[in-house]
Amino acid sequence: MRVLLSGVAGFIGMHVAERLLREGNEVLGLDNLNTYYDVSLKQSRLNLLRRFKNFTFSEKDVRDNKNLSGAFDACEPDCVVHLAAQAGVRHSIENPREYVSTNVAGTLNILEECKRKTVTHLVYASSSSVYGASNDLPFSISSDTNHPVSLYAATKKATEMMAHSYSDSFGLPTTGLRLFTVYGPWGRPDMALFKFTRKILSGEPIDVYNHGLHQRDFTYIDDIVDGICRVLNHPPKERQDLLVSNSNPIISQAPFQIYNLGNNQPVKLLDLINVLSDALDLEVKTRMLGPQIGDVPDTLADITESIRDFGYSPETRIEKGVGSFVKWYREYYDF
Repeated sequence: MRVLLSGVAGFIGMHVAERLLREGNEVLGLDNLNTYYDVSLKQSRLNLLRRFKNFTFSEKDVRDNKNLSGAFDACEPDCVVHLAAQAGVRHSIENPREYVSTNVAGTLNILEECKRKTVTHLVYASSSSVYGASNDLPFSISSDTNHPVSLYAATKKATEMMAHSYSDSFGLPTTGLRLFTVYGPWGRPDMALFKFTRKILSGEPIDVYNHGLHQRDFTYIDDIVDGICRVLNHPPKERQDLLVSNSNPIISQAPFQIYNLGNNQPVKLLDLINVLSDALDLEVKTRMLGPQIGDVPDTLADITESIRDFGYSPETRIEKGVGSFVKWYREYYDF
């Protein structure tokens, strides 16, 4: 396949591109290389991908419709994996317009190009944050998502609704993936595991919000990549004979689908810190704090539909995943 992948220099984007390239697909990767975090880390990810002859990189911003159109014309993609987004819950509180312009307007540009080129499948990243502060665990794809507690979550919910409108109006097959707390080698520096590791190795105390009592469905990067690549080969189809139910907002006659990609194994933050301490073989100094604005209490993915429809099967336990991250971190930063 020819795959256009936005956000290719990002954490998940790099890993997905590498998997697709190893499988023999042609990948045109787009990224604007913004300065939300260390650009040199993004460049290092790209250098890894440049080893493949079937990889092409183009520095483009999904918000720039003219340049995006040029990329689609150059690639003539069969499928699109749209991972470009402004990430970070807390950053969205301070920079709301950046999230609307990138996550909403940028996704609109992607949808327009997919429609223009009659792309056979658009797979895009949503987020577990759309479930808000619900205590109805595990989160099912049919759970209520109408009460986001951060603008980041609201923009992700918006992209799902936009995708449905294009699936319904133009027959564009779209699949949204609600990703649950992804971690692993080449991860994002603004994520808890990355920040904790850096501070522990430097002998600094780590800030533990909500006194470490909340739990997250930490999902290892290889399991997320496997899910994305599996679903890419399963575009949704129109289901005109389907009885649409108002009680299940995900059911649609359009070629539209939403899935959860998580580990289905929640881990308390305090337990994660203990696992990290063991992997580093270092004592951890903690500074216990209250909850942060925009944080949700707990997350846990119901992955029933992902297992049923495309054989999704997360396998990585937290001890193995954290160990792999620590090994990469020490090697990359020579620590």
